[in-house]
Amino acid sequence: QVIMTVYSIYILSKSGGLIYQLDNNAPLIEHEKTFSYPLELKLELINRNITVVFGQRDGIKVGHVLTNLNGISVTGAQMEDGRNVFEVLKDTNNYPISLKFSRLKLSTNEKIFQASMFYPLYALACQLSPEPKSSGIQVVEMDNFRLQCLQTLTGVKFIVICDPKQNSVDSFLKKLYEIYADFALKNPFYSLEMPIRCDLFNENLKVAIEQLEKSTLNSV
Repeated sequence: QVIMTVYSIYILSKSGGLIYQLDNNAPLIEHEKTFSYPLELKLELINRNITVVFGQRDGIKVGHVLTNLNGISVTGAQMEDGRNVFEVLKDTNNYPISLKFSRLKLSTNEKIFQASMFYPLYALACQLSPEPKSSGIQVVEMDNFRLQCLQTLTGVKFIVICDPKQNSVDSFLKKLYEIYADFALKNPFYSLEMPIRCDLFNENLKVAIEQLEKSTLNSV
């Protein structure tokens, strides 16, 4: 049984800054494959991770990072037993060799950068629209996820990234707006345009996500 879910939530201020982000249930993407010599992938050490830079195949894509070699964990360019990964990979005696790759988790700074990139794209969509007073980007649909956006009258944007088959996202976005109004804006310690750090906001948001996922599961 496939359970549809909300992967992550972003809230952007009217100036485009990221004021809230929640990773709810992002899928773990891992691919393990046994390779013969010569290695069909090109790997480089990028930001302290051995990263695929060329040679996509069998679910392994450019940008995925090496996490395991022959069942031994990899951190940076070193295996858990102390050996250098690149030294192991260039030795023909070590083949066939089993490599496991996964999608790299985004850092906080990368999430802030993504949010800042969405703001000008949204504004560009409004400008390109042949209709006046365009609502901008509302839905972006891909094979494995859907991005849905609600912009309020004050310019705050609520973004949900979810399973492409997830139902009732429109009503969930409105509920998210209500939770923001009730537990962030009405909090005397919260300042506009600043990151949201309110326990009641977090608690009520998680309840709303659970209710959405349960209602979807019951309707399947």
